[in-house]
Formats: sequence, C-alpha cells, structure tokens
Amino acid sequence: MKILFAASEAAPFAKTGGLADVLEGLPRALSALGHDVAVVLPLYRGIGARRVALASLSIPVGPRMHFPAIREGDPLRGVRYFFVDAGEFFDRGGIYGEFGGAFGDNPERFTLFSRAVIEVAKQLWPPDVIHCHDWQTALVPVLLRGQYGYDPAFLRVPVVFTVHNIAYQGRYGHDVMWRAGLPGHLYNINGLEFWGDVDFLKGGLLFADFLTTVSRKYAEEIQTPEFGYGLDAVVRARASRLTGILNGADYTTWNPENDRWIAAHYSAADTSNKAICKRDMLRELRLPAENNTRLAVGIVSRFVEQKGFDLIAEVAREFLDEDVCMVALGSGDHRYENFFRMVADARRDRVGVRIGFDNGLAHKIEAGADLFLMPSRYEPCGLSHMYSMRYGTIPLVRATGGLDDTVEPFQLDTGRGTGFKFWDPTGPALLDTLRWALHCYRNRKAWGKLMQNAMAQNFSWEDAAQKYVEVYERARAVRAG
Repeated sequence: MKILFAASEAAPFAKTGGLADVLEGLPRALSALGHDVAVVLPLYRGIGARRVALASLSIPVGPRMHFPAIREGDPLRGVRYFFVDAGEFFDRGGIYGEFGGAFGDNPERFTLFSRAVIEVAKQLWPPDVIHCHDWQTALVPVLLRGQYGYDPAFLRVPVVFTVHNIAYQGRYGHDVMWRAGLPGHLYNINGLEFWGDVDFLKGGLLFADFLTTVSRKYAEEIQTPEFGYGLDAVVRARASRLTGILNGADYTTWNPENDRWIAAHYSAADTSNKAICKRDMLRELRLPAENNTRLAVGIVSRFVEQKGFDLIAEVAREFLDEDVCMVALGSGDHRYENFFRMVADARRDRVGVRIGFDNGLAHKIEAGADLFLMPSRYEPCGLSHMYSMRYGTIPLVRATGGLDDTVEPFQLDTGRGTGFKFWDPTGPALLDTLRWALHCYRNRKAWGKLMQNAMAQNFSWEDAAQKYVEVYERARAVRAG
C-alpha cells in the first residue's frame, strides 16, 4: 500500500511537540511492515533538502498566485520525504510563530501547504491513501471532496484524518475565506463555518473518510462537551468512522540500554546503574548530593495550562515539604515559566529548573528521576510517561486520555500496577497521590517490583501501525464503493 502523510512537523526535521514524534515513528513502522511511505512537510528554515522533485507549482492563495517548488530529502529508514519550498511562508524563525505569538498569516501558509500536498499526490507520488494530521492539513480532505471532487486521480483515494489535540482548531475570522481563497460555498454549518468564524479542524472532521485520534479514552472524551472544545457534536456525528489508536514509543531513541545521552546504561535485568544516572542528573542541575536519597520527581513538558501545572502551584509548599526533590525542563506560558523559576530560587536545595528545550537533559531526566509527573487536565495520548516506564521511572499521572489508558495504579499488597493515578483535577488530589508514591518508594522491595512492572511495558509502534493499516483498508473499501 502507498501511504502519503501530510503534517506540519515531523522529527528529525521540525518539532514542537508529540506530533513530530508520531510523524517520525508511525511512517517508519509502516515502512517496516512493507508499505511504501512518504511524508510531505513544509520546507522550514534549516531543513537542508536540495534535490528538486517538482520545479514549480501554481498555487492560488487568496488574490495572489504562488509558485512553490517541491524538494526531496534523503530517505530515512525506508521513508521518503518531500518538502514544500515556499520561502515567503516557511523560511522564518519559527514553525507556527515566534516571540510568543502566532504568525498572522498561518491560515494562508497552511492553505498553500494543503493545496501543495494534493498536487504532490497528483503529479509526483500517487498514493493509495492520504493520512493528514491536525488543523494545518485539514483542508486536504475539504478540497479533495470539493474542488477536486470529480478528479479521477482522487475518486478512489481516501483521506484518514488524525486529531492529536482538538483544542487546537485553526479558528479564524470570516475574512479568512477571502484571504486564503477558499470557495464561498464551504462557509456554512455543514462546512467550515463555526459560530461566525472559520474552523479548519471542523472541515477535516467532516470531510475525511475516516477519523482517528491518539488513544481510546481520548476518542471517547472528545465526544463530550467537557473535552470537545465546541466540536463534540461534530465528532459524535462521525463516531462510526472514529477510532482511537494509542501512539507508540520509539525505543530506538528512548531506551536505557543504549541511550547516548545518559551517564550509564542499564536494563530491567540490572537497574543498578540508574543510581549513576540520578547523580548525573542532579549534578547537571546543580542540586546537592543529599538529594540522591530523596524521591526525585521529574518533569519534561510544555509549560501550559493543559499540563496541569496550576495543580502543582496550588500545593507547591506542601509538595516540597515532603522528602522529595524536583527537576523540571520545558517552556511555554510565561506564568508557568516564572512559577518554576520562583520555586527554584526559593528552594535551591531541592529544585532544579531549566527553561527551554534540551534533548540531552530530557533523556537524563527520564533516566535519573524516580517519579515522572504528568498531572494533565487533559492528555490525548502522552509519550513522555511511556518513555519513563522503559527507564524504570514511575509515572504519576491524572486519569485522563492516554494517561488513563496506559497507567495501572500500583497495589502495594499484590505488587501489581505500573504507576500512580489521581482522578480529581485538584492540588490536594495530586498531593495525596504523591504521598502514596513516597510511601511506596520507602519500601525498596515493593519499589523494585514496580520498576520491573513498568519496564516490562511495550508501547512500540508496531502494534499501532497494524491498527492504522486496518483503518486504511476500511477507508479504501468504503471509497471503492
């Protein structure tokens, strides 16, 4: 099967979050299963693709015509990569924005990108299925079933559309219809119109042949008003075509047995070197050696409200009065960056914080921490807690989305479970669960069993890839009539 992916980011070329990890792991896993796989991305600044695959396309965006080239990069692990070279839109200092704000012309940028994806599929690499991701590519199914609706090249080509986070919808004012050059007939309740605005994600939900999201629980949650961000009725209307497929973890990169970033390697058979990794992590963040005996709580995340950092702020004093230390890496909202800076300044003996992105330190925290904290208010899937389990770093999570699907609460009496969970999105609920984790940590035999349970979990991409193949085959059968 020929599978064409379209997304706004993919590791190792461009990354702001988990979407890029998915667009690295899933195409590779599908290629390993014997499928032909290609990925289309914008040619952002710093991506070195030079080979010209198509010299020029004619792409209308609003009142202007643009002429992007399509470049091809070197294949990686069997996957081909095409890049849309439109310098006026993509040769910038950020992917979606810079200096804390979004680019004002993002609708135009990703309208051009979506149209270019369709032309790649028509002129360069005809697929059996197109797999689009998030609002930045939502216009692909919209345009394929509209302007390209009678093109014989696409009559039997289905589009599978994956929602990674329904909160990010690409919602803009009505003037975007003119600015992006979108057909006027799409502006209605059965199209892109959403409470007087234009909603790109809504179009993808309505026009794609099949929908997926990144965990079973999240597929249920986005059909509710609490988690649907206004689109729950649209999702419910397409529920028969919706599947939740848990993201996979890339164990070639995140594995304590061969991780190039950590101070010492270890495995489930012998975890003794994890103590070396803990000491190295503490030194990296200039925390006193006395923390070696404390429960080390690790955080690697975007610092945004979704991730539940307000819950930590609510009980920070009581949290740090326990026999714990905390290390945190990330960036995001200034209020949470400032919160972590303030806590680190106030408790330099126990808290180490680095604001920004540091891949090496992320690996050191996964390997060196004892507990990995993800108190998310909602979490479509989550990947960091999957990585942490492979490192024997026990996840403490709120029971939502993929976190609820993947973490089994530890039972001290039976020795079963892989982590700790709390349900109420409150600071006291988080604090109670931390205290329970600390109680278990003091029982070294029980904690060793918990580590073994966690390290035995397998969230590799192979199983997820096979489930996506089943969705592709269903979509092809429906499109074939």
